[in-house]
Amino acid sequence: SVYFFIKNTGIQKTFFSDNKLKSEKGVIFMDKNDFLKKADKMKDYLINIRRYLHENPETGFDLHKTKKFVKEELEKIGLCVNEVGKCGLCCIIGGKKEGKTFLLRADMDALPIKEQSDVSFKSKNENMHACGHDMHTAMLIGAAKLLKECENDLNGTVKLMFQPAEEILGGSKDMINSGILKNPDVDYALMIHVMANISLKAGTAIVGKKGVTAPSADYFQIEVKGKGSHGSMPNLGVDSLLTASQILIALQEINSRELALSEDLVLTVGMMNGGTAPNAIADTTMMKGAMRCYDENVRNNVKKRMEEISKGIAQSYRCESKLSFTSSCPTLFNDENLSLKICECLKEILGEKNAFSVNELIKSDETGGLDKTAGSEDFSYISHEVPSIMVALCAGEPQKGYKYSQHHPMVKFDEDVISVGSVVYAYSAMKFLEENGGHV
Repeated sequence: SVYFFIKNTGIQKTFFSDNKLKSEKGVIFMDKNDFLKKADKMKDYLINIRRYLHENPETGFDLHKTKKFVKEELEKIGLCVNEVGKCGLCCIIGGKKEGKTFLLRADMDALPIKEQSDVSFKSKNENMHACGHDMHTAMLIGAAKLLKECENDLNGTVKLMFQPAEEILGGSKDMINSGILKNPDVDYALMIHVMANISLKAGTAIVGKKGVTAPSADYFQIEVKGKGSHGSMPNLGVDSLLTASQILIALQEINSRELALSEDLVLTVGMMNGGTAPNAIADTTMMKGAMRCYDENVRNNVKKRMEEISKGIAQSYRCESKLSFTSSCPTLFNDENLSLKICECLKEILGEKNAFSVNELIKSDETGGLDKTAGSEDFSYISHEVPSIMVALCAGEPQKGYKYSQHHPMVKFDEDVISVGSVVYAYSAMKFLEENGGHV
């Protein structure tokens, strides 16, 4: 079992001796091998949880079966589970001793993708856990078990956040608005994301570097209204499809002519629908797309220019336009102190060869694409409220058959890393609270 013996007060520098964790001011007797063994013993249990979730994927805020299942599993551990927002769950561990509050977040939603992988526990419906959120949820349930067993010794509080609707960038904001960061107030936050098709050993933890590591995302639509007419008499109509085409071209020129070399932006118009017949002038055309960047100032300026460009071109072509942003999230920002401390913590518990900072991998040219991700993450809303950190967990080497990445209908994840993820969650919060703001 995991056990503690604490003397004196304050924690400064830590080191290992014979697998026992010690400190300069006070002593914590914690057998790290025992901690890892306890997590490993849960592996089959956690894999079964993951497989149930994988077989029964739900999307967005419609996670009724998922929420019920997760809530029941947490209650079996002895936790009081509260519903937060439209479909989120929260439970608290610790609080027996005065200290800070550390939030651990797992997302629960799947994608509207029909699964094509060859796993025996394939999805039973038209959705798929193609981004690994079923893995995250199982990991955090495992972390709950580990933390509950040492609850009386936690220097502070750990808050568990099970979130819906990450894929539509709405779940985190909904839970924040519903009070997830309050009662008790959250001081720090951490998330894990599994990564398949990464040429690093499965179970390797990569701690994000300080600053922005995931872009903002803004999904938009532009409705262009003209005047329909017979195709043989275009002079009697106002062509919304032609106007929308001019807007599309002009939007692409923002990147090439209005941004500096150092300002990254991807602006994609992925849909444009207009007209009802080949011999008629299109009365209305709808454009839909997404914009991503790593700088909030660039983001705000581009959104302003999108409004000006779409409205200006529409007017010059005698049309009307309406730009609206349908869903969005800001950039993901990693706290410098958390980045350093969590990396140290994970090296201690996982070993020097199984945990790295992104900066270390950059120096060795082995980032595996983890320096910055091009995919957005709505945990970013939390990162703008409290000091936060994102940890990537390698979960599938291409040379071992895990050759598809997230959101692909054939993606698979290495289930052996689930118990590792539970350790990353639990140990990060426990150790960080011990050293940063906990009071004995």
